[in-house]
Amino acid sequence: MPNAVYPTGTSTMNIFTRHLIITAILAMTATVSAADKKNKDKGPDQSAKTTAWKITGDLEEACSCAAACPCWFDSKPTKKTCDGFQALFIKKGNYGKTKLDGLAIANMVQSPEGQSMMESFGNWNFSYLYIDEKATPEQRKALDDIGRQVLPFMSSKKIEVRYVPITRKIEGKDHEISLGKEMMVRGHLMEGGQGGAPHIVNPPGADPIHKEYDQGVNTKYTFNDAAASWTYEGTNYMHGNFSVDNVLYAKFAAGLAQKMEAMKKGDDKK
Repeated sequence: MPNAVYPTGTSTMNIFTRHLIITAILAMTATVSAADKKNKDKGPDQSAKTTAWKITGDLEEACSCAAACPCWFDSKPTKKTCDGFQALFIKKGNYGKTKLDGLAIANMVQSPEGQSMMESFGNWNFSYLYIDEKATPEQRKALDDIGRQVLPFMSSKKIEVRYVPITRKIEGKDHEISLGKEMMVRGHLMEGGQGGAPHIVNPPGADPIHKEYDQGVNTKYTFNDAAASWTYEGTNYMHGNFSVDNVLYAKFAAGLAQKMEAMKKGDDKK
């Protein structure tokens, strides 16, 4: 069995949770508002409808921080910035009647110097969404919508969408992922002290996709886009499995809103 890491509370947890809730609600509110506008444009008969979706597959993630990435625990990047990447490789998925099997989406981001991802959310240096170029026009629209809901795309004032080949090769514990010519990472799953890869469960910053994941390090991580360029070796790498849908993310957003309201009431009593 993999080793499990179960985060415990700290004196800063309420502050961190507040950051998480506020930023998640802002991101999801923006997504919902955009969806509402598109629905209204369709006319009164369709304005109340939302598109059901579900995706199941693998998470691949890397960044410039030393493993394990401190951003998921509300700590500062181990370098000046956190230069992050995550990709969702969809084994089986649908967006309404549109099939998404075998497609992928990815997100490349960079935090400001000396700030955690959470405290600087909305002011990241850039956030680019990458969509599998082999997707049809209908699939591209679907992946764009899902990406805006489950990835931190709206975390920066500098955002763009790219259509590139998104590929992956797996040989045992070694995973190689590429986004066209823009990004390449080779990740290697660590060996835990009791065998298997270290398995992180429910870190403080977890959304449904990051509920649990295996920890590793990259042997090479390069990027050249968004007026940024870097090469790292021996920094953070993560791999996980996910199965999420629009209902789960709606519940996630509702739960965050309830926590925010409870925190507000607690502050009012002080």
